[in-house]
Amino acid sequence: MPPCFEKWCAKFDDLWQNQGQKKGFRYYLAGLLGESKRKNIAQMTDNIIGSS
Repeated sequence: MPPCFEKWCAKFDDLWQNQGQKKGFRYYLAGLLGESKRKNIAQMTDNIIGSS
């Protein structure tokens, strides 16, 4: 993702209690903004590099 994506996501970091939530927020948002035709959580995680 471009640096501006991380900068924008960082604005919400104080809302999350742990690192996993911060990371999950970024993965979910990247999935929503991605080019996948199907917008469900399983498809989005398959399209994100480095997620399981």
